[in-house]
Amino acid sequence: MSNELTIDQGWKVWWKLTRPHTLTASFAPVLLGTMIAFTETSIHWGLFVAMLLASLLIQAATNMFNEYYDFTRGLDNEKSVGIGGAIVRNGVKPKTVMIIALAFYAISVLLGIYICIETSWTLAVVGAISMAIGYFYTGGPYPIAYTPFGELFSGFFMGMLIVLIAYFIQTGHVSTFAILLSVPSMLLVAAIMLANNIRDLKGDKENGRKTLAILVGRQKAITILASFFFLSYIWILVLVLAQEVTPWALLIVLSIAKPLQAIRIFKAIDNPLEVNGAMKNTALTNTLFVILLALGLLISNLI
Repeated sequence: MSNELTIDQGWKVWWKLTRPHTLTASFAPVLLGTMIAFTETSIHWGLFVAMLLASLLIQAATNMFNEYYDFTRGLDNEKSVGIGGAIVRNGVKPKTVMIIALAFYAISVLLGIYICIETSWTLAVVGAISMAIGYFYTGGPYPIAYTPFGELFSGFFMGMLIVLIAYFIQTGHVSTFAILLSVPSMLLVAAIMLANNIRDLKGDKENGRKTLAILVGRQKAITILASFFFLSYIWILVLVLAQEVTPWALLIVLSIAKPLQAIRIFKAIDNPLEVNGAMKNTALTNTLFVILLALGLLISNLI
């Protein structure tokens, strides 16, 4: 146990440092990409596990980079709102946070080498770019998360690209079908980022950030968030009507209460200390939607 922490804190602080409730943003796309692949081939479970672990580690490391750089730039303090706090509230040294993040990256590189050996070294380039984006999301002189493009980058790299890589390592190619089914994942991961920025709008503005929520204002940002949710559900409905997927894909409807609750909370409450329910429901929307879609594909393939 590190002497940075008291005995009663223990492993819970280190677990919190990974921001575990955000890790579904990595798990769900890997599952979806694998289930899309399962519609046309058998699953290589070793590759699935390696991809899943690598994605989770990169996501956790990205969260730690965010923790580290928000602290070193003076954006995090004891009164900050959000899911961070290992440095400012639990006494973990910034250097320790960075070391753990880089260690996670190192492990993910080893997993990536295994995946490349089994599939294609082209993925090494894709993986390197993804890891660079993970670092520069909050690191470097011009962090992506501090610009209006945070939703775009997080949605594409964490939502769509992870789905397509998970699909590619099983099939050896990328199909139009896989791309179409990855769109809702992209929108819902972007929604998680946007919800975070809506909550943090006031503090981010005071600290000089220029996020999308700041650029368009709170009310329009909530409208954009609602449109991300709406388009995700409509997208799958259109694919069902076009007979690209079976009606089993409409299992996603079982998750629809979560985005409705998220929007309702954001519209009713503007105090950042009281909108954690909206944040939770936005993350749950992504998790439940993608898992239900993957389940629908699995059922369609088995019957």
